[in-house]
Amino acid sequence: MRIIALSDIHGAYRRANEILARESSADVVVISGDLTTNGSAHEAEEAIKQFQSNSKLVLVVLGNMDPPALERTMENLGTSINSKGIVLKEAGFFGVSGSPFTPMHTPYEIPEDEIARRAEQGWRDVASARWKIFVPHAPPRDTKLDKIFLGKHVGSTAVRALIEERQPDVVICGHIHESRGIDTIGRTQIVNCGQASKGEYVLIDLGDEVNIEVRG
Repeated sequence: MRIIALSDIHGAYRRANEILARESSADVVVISGDLTTNGSAHEAEEAIKQFQSNSKLVLVVLGNMDPPALERTMENLGTSINSKGIVLKEAGFFGVSGSPFTPMHTPYEIPEDEIARRAEQGWRDVASARWKIFVPHAPPRDTKLDKIFLGKHVGSTAVRALIEERQPDVVICGHIHESRGIDTIGRTQIVNCGQASKGEYVLIDLGDEVNIEVRG
C-alpha cells in the first residue's frame, strides 16, 4: 500500500491537487490537519471533492486552524478519522483533530485529556490491523518534530503517551511548520509532513517494511 500524506494545506488547494496528480500511484491520501485557515464548510467540501477526484480514498483529521464545525462536513463526506479508525486491507488508520492549547487561541484547540480520549477510542478500532497508522494534527512532545523556531517543544503530551504505550507503526502529523522531518519513539516512525502549501508532502510504502520518504 502506498500512502501520500499532506498537512497544513491552509487553503492552497491548487498546490495540493498538483501534488496528488503527480503522485497518482498512491492508494490512500491522508490529510493531517489545517486543510483550511478558518474556512467555511463549503470551502472544505469543495476541496475534499477535488482531492477525491485525484485519488482512490481520502482520510482526514482537522487542524487547529480548521473550525470544529467542519467535523460534520468531513463525516458527511466519509473522510473523517477523528476519534475513530478505519481498516483498509491490512492497514488501520485512526486520528485526532485539533491541537493542544496555544497562545494564539486558534479555532480548534482541545485539552490533552480529550486528545488522549480520542486517540484511544480510535486505537480500539484498528488494534487488530497488521499496520497501525496514527494521524494526529499535533506532533508528540519532545521530539525533532515539535520545536518552534525559538527552540521550544510545543507538541502534545497525550500524543506522545499513546505512541509510547501502543507503539503504532507510523505516526503522520503536521502543525509545527519549521519541524518537518522524521523521528522515532521506540519502534514507531513519526513524520511531520511540513507545509503542503509550499509543495511539501510525504510518501509512505507499507510492505515487508515501512518506508517513509519526505518530498517537496
